[in-house]
Amino acid sequence: MRALVLLLLAGILVAQAPPAQAPAAKAVGTMSELMIDVIYPTSNAVFYLFREPPKNEVEWETFKTQALTLAESANLLMMPSRARDQDKWMADAKLLWEVGNKAYRAAQAKNMDAVNALNDELNTACVQCHMDYRPAYGRRPTGAAKQQK
Repeated sequence: MRALVLLLLAGILVAQAPPAQAPAAKAVGTMSELMIDVIYPTSNAVFYLFREPPKNEVEWETFKTQALTLAESANLLMMPSRARDQDKWMADAKLLWEVGNKAYRAAQAKNMDAVNALNDELNTACVQCHMDYRPAYGRRPTGAAKQQK
């Protein structure tokens, strides 16, 4: 009986203990590394899949992984240590998440038409964020303009 009472009291104490907090996520790479090593290649996989459509299960699985990585990279952009603000930055990252999620779902369905239909949406997500957060984006002189100087 005494053991039962002690066990019951221990259970009550454990139930009242504050829940352990999950460790905070920590960035591994810089923003530039995330863009160059993760987001550019996976977005290019979506942009240019029409050039060499997947022909077999292995190729579809490879593309599915790229599409999932693109969608999840938006979550990395929304980490507190990377988010530049809670307004435009988060809205821009959510655009990337949405198109990445659609690409992943299209890859699961092996639907080339659905993937190809995402090009404008993906381009908009990229351009919107770059216009908001890359100071010289779209204002750099082209090769012809450089030669005129």
